[in-house]
Amino acid sequence: MIVALDVTSADIAVDLSRKVAPFVGAVKVGKELFVSAGPDIVRRLRDTGAAVFLDLKFHDIPNTVAKAVSAAVRLDVQMLTLHCSGASAMLAAAEQAAQKTAAECGRPAPLLLGVTVLTSMDSAALAELGGETDPARQVERLARLGVGAGLRGLVCSPLELPMLRRILPAEVQLVTPGIRTGSEGADDQKRTLSPEEAIAAGASWLVIGRPIYAAADPAEAARRILGRIQG
Repeated sequence: MIVALDVTSADIAVDLSRKVAPFVGAVKVGKELFVSAGPDIVRRLRDTGAAVFLDLKFHDIPNTVAKAVSAAVRLDVQMLTLHCSGASAMLAAAEQAAQKTAAECGRPAPLLLGVTVLTSMDSAALAELGGETDPARQVERLARLGVGAGLRGLVCSPLELPMLRRILPAEVQLVTPGIRTGSEGADDQKRTLSPEEAIAAGASWLVIGRPIYAAADPAEAARRILGRIQG
């Protein structure tokens, strides 16, 4: 389980990370927190012993993305994201940069995760882009592209997990946002499942944000969700 630290304060993020540490495998630093707190938030979280998932979804020309990935490796993150829609040259350059920089730093390379189709997107949103309008087919296309370029992990909605498990090598790690426990109000996520359903469908990691960080007792919320996953 990965907890999304979708807060604006570095102090709140570090405190939340410490509270949920017994129940989670990593914490996610997204755009809001990274822009608010800067790269130092990664260092502070790593100092607590937390594994860090840097979710900035890089998408640019190959050289620019490769340099951004190298900088992230030097920050000592354990996972990071980039858009599969950046195409194979960008994805391959990113993986190569991760491996090279990690070797120079004497640490394992982070898991680069190719983002397929955002969980907020549906057929209508894809139609606006002028290409494939079926989310599952677009996820399959981008997943094959990412793995073919050398990525060892992907981000997908939980609804595409069974399909991807059928067509991808077993060692590919699948990270799934869009996890809902049933207690949340309506939001911008469209393709969702419960924690139990996502694990049963083949998820390697679940990214869970609002059900934990917005809870009155985040540690207890994380404990309960972990219990549901473990059965």
